[in-house]
Amino acid sequence: MKESPVQSYRDLKVWQEAMNLAEICYKATKSFPKEEVYGITSQIRRSAVSVAANIAEGYGRKTPGEYIQFLYIAQGSLKELGTHLLLAIRVELESSQILNTVLNQCDSVEKLLLLLIRALENKR
Repeated sequence: MKESPVQSYRDLKVWQEAMNLAEICYKATKSFPKEEVYGITSQIRRSAVSVAANIAEGYGRKTPGEYIQFLYIAQGSLKELGTHLLLAIRVELESSQILNTVLNQCDSVEKLLLLLIRALENKR
């Protein structure tokens, strides 16, 4: 069965997985202490949303170079997110099992991002 062509950023597997990542970040941080709502909870959520948002924004840009630049920004947000999650594990805000599941999703998104970046760079 042949895959249908990409007609929107919503058709991109990397965007779909980034959205899944943001969703599990929201769920994983629900049990964080209330005093962290403006701290690490907010940082985790914002960086997770930023990954998907930058993939979408890059898709809407005019040139492949601009698109790639936004994918690199998404990659940076992913690294930021991973750092926040590792800190949350260290200070025991949530079980390491739950947060390691989120980190695994980060790794999946990162692999897909790298594949897309390479594909776009090879087209130039």
